[in-house]
Amino acid sequence: MAMVGLFWITEYSVYVGSPPDPAGHCVRITSEGVQARGPDGIRAWPWSTLGSVEVEAAPVGGHAKDVGRFLAVVADAVVTLGSSYGGGEPPQMLLVLETQDGAQEVRVAAATRGYTSREIALSQNLLARFREGTADPRTLMSWSRQHGDDTPKPPEREALLHGWTHA
Repeated sequence: MAMVGLFWITEYSVYVGSPPDPAGHCVRITSEGVQARGPDGIRAWPWSTLGSVEVEAAPVGGHAKDVGRFLAVVADAVVTLGSSYGGGEPPQMLLVLETQDGAQEVRVAAATRGYTSREIALSQNLLARFREGTADPRTLMSWSRQHGDDTPKPPEREALLHGWTHA
């Protein structure tokens, strides 16, 4: 698993924020749309039904070494099914989905205490491209299969997001 922007990417899935928690709660991005698994079950929104998809309250900041340390804490918490998340709860973001019935909000745990501003902007652009059908999450999964579990440093993450957004 690797973090690139607001996405947690595996060989088989793309998540907004962090990977599934020990209870399986997560927000997954697929070629078909957005799937949220939470305490109330699974909710799904096809891309064709969404007017917009945006992440609000993404934490900004952090230096590369802080992000690396934090990701190690996240990985340890996921593996051990612990709830300590580095001594507290993970920062929360809000995924806002504009539907025909109004805005739907889904809480998402951030994978880091601070993303770069550019990562956030590029990630928002990529979400819009997924919604428009001009980008596909399978591209991110393919990258993960080729590059493994290492989270790139911020400049490389930004370059990846830029490439996926402008492909």
